[in-house]
Formats: sequence, structure tokens, C-alpha cells
Amino acid sequence: MTEEQDTKTEVAVSTNATMEKPSVDELKAQLAKEQETAVSYEKKLQYLLADFENLKKRTELDVQNRVNSIIDEIMLKFLSIYDDFVRAKEALAKQKVNTQGLDAILKNMNSFLTEYGVTHIVALGEIFDPKLHEAISVKEEPSLDNDTITAEIRKGYILQNRVIRPSLVEISKTTKTDLVGENNG
Repeated sequence: MTEEQDTKTEVAVSTNATMEKPSVDELKAQLAKEQETAVSYEKKLQYLLADFENLKKRTELDVQNRVNSIIDEIMLKFLSIYDDFVRAKEALAKQKVNTQGLDAILKNMNSFLTEYGVTHIVALGEIFDPKLHEAISVKEEPSLDNDTITAEIRKGYILQNRVIRPSLVEISKTTKTDLVGENNG
């Protein structure tokens, strides 16, 4: 045998000597350690999946909010045009001009608004609600409760349970002291 072969044989013998079968206790300890590692990885995986689900929900919500915002902007522009047609019809009707063409256009516009879930906020005679109305004037009216809407200056609209444009309204106060107190406070 050459010297190189003798070295290989010694290494093989020493390796076999150290590769004795582990004891049952050593195997149990190694198993417990591996089980802890597996549980740790499983928890990390669960946290990562929960984080992913939260991110997914948050992203979907952000996308939906952006879509709603764009739709709201488009509807507001449409409502401005709609208001112009309503004012034009009212002006022509006062002059006793035939408004059949405008009536047909307004009917189509109303159908469009209804189709997309845009509804008018009922204001006249209601109690002022800052979520739905914007008060731009106050009128003394002793026969009405405070904050009753006495006039609707501009219609407000709701789209899918969101106020896209509040109603501009005039509200009542029962006495002058209510008016003065409100201006000072």
C-alpha cells in the first residue's frame, strides 16, 4: 500500500468510529429541536400569510376608494351640466317658450342618474343635518323648529350611500336671539 492509500484508510476508519449510532435520548432531543424549528417556521408562515391578506384587503380598499373618487368627480361634473339644463328649462318656461326638447334631455339625464344610483337629498322641511346639508343662510321663523330647512338653494345628491354634493339650504331659527347668539358663539 502506498502512503496515500494508508491515509485514506485511516480517515475512513476514524469516520466510521465517530459515526456510531446515536442514542435514543440524542434522537429524541434532535427530534424535539426539529419540531420546535418546524413550529417556528409555521408561525412565521402564518404571520406572513396574515400580513399578505391584510395587504390584499388594504390594496383592494384603496383601489375601490380611488375608483369611487373618480366616479364622484365625473358625477359632479355631470350634475353641473344637469343643473344648467334645469335652469335653462326654468328660464324658457318663464318666457313661455316650448321646452319639449329640454324635457326629453332632462328625462334622459334623470334616467342616467337613476341607473347609476344617484339620488336627490330630500331637504325642504327636514331638520338640518350637516352630513347632508350646507347652511348658507338663516331665517327667523317662529312657527318652525330651530334648524328646519326653509329653502333649498341647490340640490344635493347621494351616490351609493356617499354624499357627493351636499344640499345648499336656508335654515330657520325661532327668534332673533337665536340668530344673534349663533353669530357670536
